[in-house]
Amino acid sequence: MRRSEVLADESITCLQKALTHLREIWELIGIPEEQRLQRTEVVKKHIKDLLDRMIAEEESLRERLLKSISICQKELSTLCSELQVKPFQEEKDTTILQLEKDLRTQVELMRKQKKERKQELKLLQEQEQELRDILCMPPCDVDSTSVPTLEELKLFRQRVATLRETKESRREEFVNIKKQIILCMEELEHSPDTSFERDVVCEDESAFCLSLENIATLQKLLKQLEMKKSQNEAECEGLRTQIRELWDRLQIPEEEREPVEAIMTGSKTKIRNALKLEVDRLEELKMQNIKQVIEKIRVELAQFWDQCFYSQEQRQAFAPYYSEDYTENLLHLHDAEIVRLRNYYDVHKELFQGVQKWEESWKLFLEFERKASDPGRFTNRGGNLLKEEKERAKLQKTLPKLEEELKARIEQWEQEHSTAFVVNGQKFMEYVTEQWELHRLEKERAKQERQLKNKKQTEAEMLYGSTPRTPSKRPGQTPKKSGKVRKMNTTTMSSATPNSSIRPVFGGSVYRSPMSRLPPSGSKSVVTSLCSGKKTPRAAQLRANKENLDLNGSILSARTFKGFQI
Repeated sequence: MRRSEVLADESITCLQKALTHLREIWELIGIPEEQRLQRTEVVKKHIKDLLDRMIAEEESLRERLLKSISICQKELSTLCSELQVKPFQEEKDTTILQLEKDLRTQVELMRKQKKERKQELKLLQEQEQELRDILCMPPCDVDSTSVPTLEELKLFRQRVATLRETKESRREEFVNIKKQIILCMEELEHSPDTSFERDVVCEDESAFCLSLENIATLQKLLKQLEMKKSQNEAECEGLRTQIRELWDRLQIPEEEREPVEAIMTGSKTKIRNALKLEVDRLEELKMQNIKQVIEKIRVELAQFWDQCFYSQEQRQAFAPYYSEDYTENLLHLHDAEIVRLRNYYDVHKELFQGVQKWEESWKLFLEFERKASDPGRFTNRGGNLLKEEKERAKLQKTLPKLEEELKARIEQWEQEHSTAFVVNGQKFMEYVTEQWELHRLEKERAKQERQLKNKKQTEAEMLYGSTPRTPSKRPGQTPKKSGKVRKMNTTTMSSATPNSSIRPVFGGSVYRSPMSRLPPSGSKSVVTSLCSGKKTPRAAQLRANKENLDLNGSILSARTFKGFQI
């Protein structure tokens, strides 16, 4: 049993006791029955009124709770819809009081969420508007009356973060560009003359509108200033180059150059004007020494002609080079030609360097070929011969590769410029082919000369006999002389063959005696004389030669063998 029911039973018991007590009092007092009845009615009425009031109050409470439940349910439904959350699920088998409490608590929670979302939305809107004002962007239309969803708030926060990053990046870019603009203006000695330039240079950085248009205008202004600065630097560098060239051509001494070194750096207006004055002074001095300057330029022209592989016809095409009438017009022609040649060399520098490399390799190759055909190279010591052969083999591999690379580069260059690349007055590959052909012809000519020389030597040996050759002695060695020299007896042999020979018994070289010449009168025969190893007078030799001739004028082949020294 509930305590409330126990308490109700106790209340009934208490009421009954009270009525019994009243009746006892009335009995002792002696109140008549009618009055007792009246008094009992009064007690009943009081009790009934009290209970009726209590019941009315409880009914009123129940009505208020039901009304509150209804109101909370409606508001909760609206809040769930605004916050876009799932509807509140009421618990089953719950009392009115608990239901009202749960609904009221949920309503208060959702009201708080709604308030927080709207406050965050308002704050984000304020931040966004501030960033858009700084970035000079149009405002974004957002319904501030509606309650944003969690996804909308997330997107809003991302949008504000993006705007903040954009602001920071543009601010950084603006600060960097501003610094460069100020440096360029200082270098150019330029003062801000437009409202935009004054806004950039003079005003506070936070007050500058970081719009895309302003950033683009800033970049354009910086580009203009840098271009002007580059032009000034290029102009000053050109003036300095001109000054150095004039110094060299006029042979200005170092003590006169030192005062000008202070203006050889920088590009400010003051320095540029000083450079112009120095150029004017040197130009005037150049006109006073026009012959010396022209001769200097001609030396430079000859150097560029060599570097550009000009042919003799190309060099002779510049007629002023050979003129001796040293006038201002001649100087201008030389100046224009040296500028043209310098530009021409700069444009084709890589190709000319490649050709120069081939020329050097070709000369080295010819030098190796010449050494290879030199018989005296085998007497070389110190490993130079092996080293030369390695370099020669390496060059034979690299030279064709270099030619192929140059060929490809030149073909590409000719396609781009629609003109032929000329070396010494002809196309480079034709020039290379011609050099190889000349080398082949030179080898062929040398071969023919050797063959002719060998043929003549063979004919001479057949006619006169060969001369003994003593092997060359190494430097630093002295021959050992024996105390005694044995001589072999000479033997005289005749044969019908003119150039017969006898091989020595000891396996040495064959020594042939010179063949006798025919005398002016070929009627008498010649007899071979025995050689004893001593020199024979010419008269005795002629007499012996005459005896060796037969009646028909033919030569009797008789060989005299000298003794071998052991």
